[in-house]
Amino acid sequence: MRLEYGFELSQVTTPCFSVEAVEGINKLFTLGTLVLNVLETRPCVELVFHGVNPEDPPRKIESFKGILESAPGQRSLSYELGKGGRVPNSSAYYQWLAVRRA
Repeated sequence: MRLEYGFELSQVTTPCFSVEAVEGINKLFTLGTLVLNVLETRPCVELVFHGVNPEDPPRKIESFKGILESAPGQRSLSYELGKGGRVPNSSAYYQWLAVRRA
């Protein structure tokens, strides 16, 4: 199934993004730069990391934080874990993460 939907960042208060844990590291770098750019205009971004193993989302989150924290400049970010767990009746695990300008 393919769903196409367009929106402007100005239409949402808190942008949300998703990353599949089995995607390569390049996806985390792309997401990291997108999040840093969005945080220039929004105070918070929410992300959901998901994968087929329970350790996938936490591992990707730690890598993602490392990428954000390696960016040059004086950025002060805070992280807040949201809900996480297993999707009922599936083999999918997820973890929400809010990234805020401190």
